Amino acid sequence: MTYGEVAERAWAWVLGQVRWGDSGPWIPESGGSDKPDKYPDGMHSGIGGLAHALAEIRLVREWTEAEQHLAAAIADRIRTAIPATTTTTFFDGLVSSIGVLTALDEPGTAAALARLESLATGNGWRESFLDDPRYAPGAVGNDVTLGTGSVLLGALWAIRRGDDASALAGRAADLLVGEREELPTGLNWQFVSRRFRSDEPTEMPNFSHGLAGIAAVLALAGAELDRPELVDAARRGAEHLVTIGITDERGFRVPRVIPWAERHGDEFTFNWCHGGAGTALTFSALEHAGVPRIAGETPRTWRRRCLDGVRYSGIPERLHPGFWDNDGRCCGTTGVGDAFLDAWHRDGEQQDLEFAVRMGDTLLDHASPEGYWRFVEHRNEDPLLPPGVGWLQGAAGIAAYLFRLQRVLDGDQRSVERMENWWAFRP
Repeated sequence: MTYGEVAERAWAWVLGQVRWGDSGPWIPESGGSDKPDKYPDGMHSGIGGLAHALAEIRLVREWTEAEQHLAAAIADRIRTAIPATTTTTFFDGLVSSIGVLTALDEPGTAAALARLESLATGNGWRESFLDDPRYAPGAVGNDVTLGTGSVLLGALWAIRRGDDASALAGRAADLLVGEREELPTGLNWQFVSRRFRSDEPTEMPNFSHGLAGIAAVLALAGAELDRPELVDAARRGAEHLVTIGITDERGFRVPRVIPWAERHGDEFTFNWCHGGAGTALTFSALEHAGVPRIAGETPRTWRRRCLDGVRYSGIPERLHPGFWDNDGRCCGTTGVGDAFLDAWHRDGEQQDLEFAVRMGDTLLDHASPEGYWRFVEHRNEDPLLPPGVGWLQGAAGIAAYLFRLQRVLDGDQRSVERMENWWAFRP
């Protein structure tokens, strides 16, 4: 079967999982379940993520009548929820809502931005995970998916889509810069700053929860808001980032956890959230912001080294138990494939397209006849996990990548812009 045929089959399976209730459509946390995700509206694994798949499908073909109805119902559900939403995150909160509504070309982002403004505290934006006793009252996160960096990312995306979010973006940028740590090697940010913690932080320095993502969004903010001091902070963050990684003939790679312990599994991974596929976005952002050098090398050189680190890692082979057991967009093969398609659009290097095709072939090999994927947890008695439905860890996100790969191979050069990738596939 072709990539497009498997994508259609997977999407049909996803549509078969959609349930309808008083609040509109929703999807279960796994195929065949009647239990919704903890955040049923969210982009990560909730109904909101299907908007991003629909945005990709719209470049392949016209939506069916059922898909048009679903898109409208998703937008209605998201808009209705905004006034009572208290979580702000890129994955599942108000920033997610901005991404969902813009993916569907639906109104409502102004309400989400106003709600973000109303929820701001003197330190930033509170989340329920910060109720843990190790965090002091008033604690906020810094990262680009759950913290202040997420609000900044969403505000910048809203500005690009025509909303007036410059005040929100400026506030988030100022708060984020205020949480920096000055080091001899540059700047660093913790997931949650030391001033709010009773323990010694464990760092996750790659894109999703750490320094790489924070440096990326500050570089973008500096360029988009014409604030060179933010670009300089991002540059100094990248200067520190390259000192905590390894650079050799196999590229550049940053540990996924610092300090690493055996209980964390492999010291390095290569995905979007904690590996080189995502960390490459940092250097794309620095290119976008016009930074000439980081540690004596161009941002492009560091970006290509991140991709080399992924290319020479051994993925997508499962080299040993626990290594590359995920096919998803966040943590596995799909996210890597998308990153390499972005790189191919940007640089035109054939090796990037070939690696993206290799990821697509692996997804075809791992697909079930019904149209879903089951990831592996090797420590379980039954290592195959239930099939995910949604965007970042399920069939909807995988199907979207396969649709995109088929389009590219058929000669269609268009790409769907999202708040976390718009700067990645063009200089």
